[in-house]
Amino acid sequence: MTPVPADSVPVIGVDEIDSAIDRRGAADAIEAALRDGVDIESDAPRLFSPLDSGEFLLMPTQSSEHAGIKVVTVAPRNTERGLPKIQAWYLVFDAETLSPLAILEGARLTTLRTPAVTAVAIRAMLQADPRGPQQGIGSLAVLGSGPQAEAHVRTLADLLPVGEVSIVGRTPHRAAELVERLDADGIRARAASAEAAELRAADVVVTATSSSTPVVGRRDVGDHAVIAAIGSHGAAHRELSADLVTDADLVVEARASAFRENGNLLQARGLADWQAGAQRVTNLRELIAGAFVRRDARPAVYTGVGMSWEDLAVVARILKSARGADASPRRGNTDVRK
Repeated sequence: MTPVPADSVPVIGVDEIDSAIDRRGAADAIEAALRDGVDIESDAPRLFSPLDSGEFLLMPTQSSEHAGIKVVTVAPRNTERGLPKIQAWYLVFDAETLSPLAILEGARLTTLRTPAVTAVAIRAMLQADPRGPQQGIGSLAVLGSGPQAEAHVRTLADLLPVGEVSIVGRTPHRAAELVERLDADGIRARAASAEAAELRAADVVVTATSSSTPVVGRRDVGDHAVIAAIGSHGAAHRELSADLVTDADLVVEARASAFRENGNLLQARGLADWQAGAQRVTNLRELIAGAFVRRDARPAVYTGVGMSWEDLAVVARILKSARGADASPRRGNTDVRK
């Protein structure tokens, strides 16, 4: 690939990302990377660096064509200032020359790739239902009402037939606003409570919360439910109780990253037990290859922490789409308000 002069590296903002790829395209990029043999178990670990006002998260990785790194800032007090708690940029380079190719707005990238990964996992887990492959989601419950909660609903609705959506939000007015936006776009939604009865009827439960303590336990979900927990990051945080994790058929992005930083797993069993194989854990490549076996009357759990290869898979598709459409990104468009 021809290197881009350092003084003319394009900045791909929100509008350009949206023009280059949609939610279905992001899911296709993730599944294609898995089928093409991306080495998810050897992907570079996420790096954490403390700052006075929060921390940096650095997510480096590489493929045969590209090298990339997402630089994320986490500033907990920003919510008091009316600013985003998490902000990010993605830098992508040519794999051979390591010359810069583009800079992408990272928050939009994250709200594309995280639900794309989740949706790919859920779709394959539904196909492995012991009662027979499930082609849609009759009832979807989502815990959380923030950007990731909304993005997960919309991505799942783009990929699968979805019936009623129940939004369980800690802040009633935010949940009501999300329901209104979904309804306006033809997605049948309602606000719901966190009572067990609300969740037990759901075919799929997605947890996209900032809680550091469990919000869903085994008795809260049905025997054949699929649960996707994506809100917790770090070994000290979890959204799922130990009894749900230990009773479920488990899928993770990669065992290496899960055993390193997935609190849903590490607070349910000790690391040594996981490494010794106390419970079977299937990774995403194995899931997509059809190697995931679900037991009857057991829930299936996918729990993810976010991995570097996922961002790069979507970034590569964005760059390819932009080149194919001959639509060069406009320098300096960094509008992240959308």
